[in-house]
Amino acid sequence: MERKYDFGLIGLGVMGRNFILNVADNGFTAFGHDTDPEKVNALKGEGGDLTKVDASTSIKTFVNSLKQPRKIMLLVPAGKIVDTVIENLLPQIDRGDMIIDGGNSFFTDTDRREAHLETRGIFFFGAGVSGGAEGARKGPSIMPGGSKSAYKVVQPIFEAVAAKYQGEPCVAYLGPKSAGNYVKMVHNGIEYGLMQLTSEIYDLLQKGGNYNNDQLHHLFKKWNEGRLQSFLIEISSEIFLQKDDQGEGRLIDKILDKAKQKGTGKWTSQNAMDLGIPIPTIDMAVSMREISALKDERIKADGLYDRPQIESMAQEELEKLTESALYFAFIITYAQGLHQLSEASKDYAYQLNMAVIAKIWRAGCIIRAGLLADIATAFEADPAVPNLLLSPAFIEKVQGTVASARTLVAYAAKNGIPLPGLAASLTYFDAYTASRLPLNLIQAQRDYFGSHTYERLDKEGIFHTEW
Repeated sequence: MERKYDFGLIGLGVMGRNFILNVADNGFTAFGHDTDPEKVNALKGEGGDLTKVDASTSIKTFVNSLKQPRKIMLLVPAGKIVDTVIENLLPQIDRGDMIIDGGNSFFTDTDRREAHLETRGIFFFGAGVSGGAEGARKGPSIMPGGSKSAYKVVQPIFEAVAAKYQGEPCVAYLGPKSAGNYVKMVHNGIEYGLMQLTSEIYDLLQKGGNYNNDQLHHLFKKWNEGRLQSFLIEISSEIFLQKDDQGEGRLIDKILDKAKQKGTGKWTSQNAMDLGIPIPTIDMAVSMREISALKDERIKADGLYDRPQIESMAQEELEKLTESALYFAFIITYAQGLHQLSEASKDYAYQLNMAVIAKIWRAGCIIRAGLLADIATAFEADPAVPNLLLSPAFIEKVQGTVASARTLVAYAAKNGIPLPGLAASLTYFDAYTASRLPLNLIQAQRDYFGSHTYERLDKEGIFHTEW
């Protein structure tokens, strides 16, 4: 009798190979497919026992090796290749089978694909997977959305392979349609913000406090044992120790200061603008990657303009200020991303549960942090709170740290050290907490030059003046 496997996966790159091995390690049999024979053979070699995990370059062999209803996950690059893989699958699969897109597809593409496959009787849903290659192998955070009944079929497998936080699997059904891909997109936007903020503090410690790599390692390691505990702080502490295997010194000092992007941060910013939700810390993180790409122009501009002579700050004082300011800015970044999710849930009828999202981010994913436990508790106390800054649980945390952000933004501006992410976080806070802003002048200007009308403080209605 031909052997049938529980789970199928297409795309046996590092992520796909690690994910399918994770499935096989957790009590389920799995079969992989890739058009590259080397990747197929690599999986067979790493998996060892072919009764638990096997693979083929033949799409027909792949499909025929799976139990029905077939559970097929795609871990391929976002874009046209997803549509190509789906079209190649359709002649081979049957009604009632399911296709799971585990890549970073744009959420409207997921909606389109779900609607198309529904007419063919095929279930389709997006499931964001975060945690990198190591997370895929040892336990990622998984963000599925789409058909709830289809998710229940694959739920035992996802819960088995997902990261665990105090015994709870970091996966949950998030909502209909493209809810899973949308949550993963905003997750990545938050990731952009946190990475930018961390790099700015690193720069400030070097320039303002003359920290060397050993000191940076010890400081970030210390922070990771406190309220800044997070994956990004942890790996940063390790990065500062890494020796250059191609020369002398530390590797961090040899890496070019140009950061690339795959698009999810940009999508987060673009969609936030469509929704009318401000996320300036994330926007600035995207912009800084774009500025970083202008390396030649930056070198030229550096020679054209004078910079202030940096006034060093005592390391003890700088350490306290940076820890506090970074904690403040981390809160602001999560607040912005979760505000976007809250608004998107209404506009796209996702029915998102913010507490559940915070919980599945507590382990396995790139933005995992101790702070997320507090965020989950805040949303459990008030599921309808639109912004963390309005949660009683965060008022004291923010009030106790915002002064440090003010001090550092002023210090950096005086000394010519760019802190765009921290400055954007502080400006967002000051604007969001201001009961009156100067936008009345903008209303007047628009009415003056374009008869766009305005509203008044003292009367209801819409007004226009012949200026």
